[in-house]
This record gives sequence, structure tokens and C-alpha cells, in this order.
Amino acid sequence: MKILAHSESHIVKLSDESVWQIFPGDIDLTLAWLPTTELQLFEINDHVASHGLINCDDGSVVRVRPPGERWPEDRVKALLKQG
Repeated sequence: MKILAHSESHIVKLSDESVWQIFPGDIDLTLAWLPTTELQLFEINDHVASHGLINCDDGSVVRVRPPGERWPEDRVKALLKQG
């Protein structure tokens, strides 16, 4: 899938019209994304995210959730402190 919109650093809209919130600790991995970046969506069983996006160009993975879902605050804080 390609990126249709990524105007906000924490939100991405993909060519299949799906919209995803990017985990705050993974936003740095999205800074090099271009409209031509090929992404693949997959389900994950993670402490903070239900899905992941893999950048097919460099293999990096970002954790994502559907818009409107709240991040588990305690887990996010713990992960950001580690990072």
C-alpha cells in the first residue's frame, strides 16, 4: 500500500482508505516516508498496538491503532521511558 496522506505526524492514511494512529515512540521512523513508500499492514499482538506497518523499503516497523482508540497510557509511558 502507498501513503495517501501523512500531514499529521501521528496519523497516516493508506491507499486502501484506512487511517491509522502511529505509536508516539515510533514517529521518528516515519520521518523518511514518502508518497512512494510501500507499506504493508499486519496484525500484531503487542502491549500497545493492534497492528503494525512495515516499510518495505527499509524493513522498519511502526505500531499503529485505528483512529479514535486510546493508547494505554501506563504502557505508553513505560515504553517511552525505556526508549
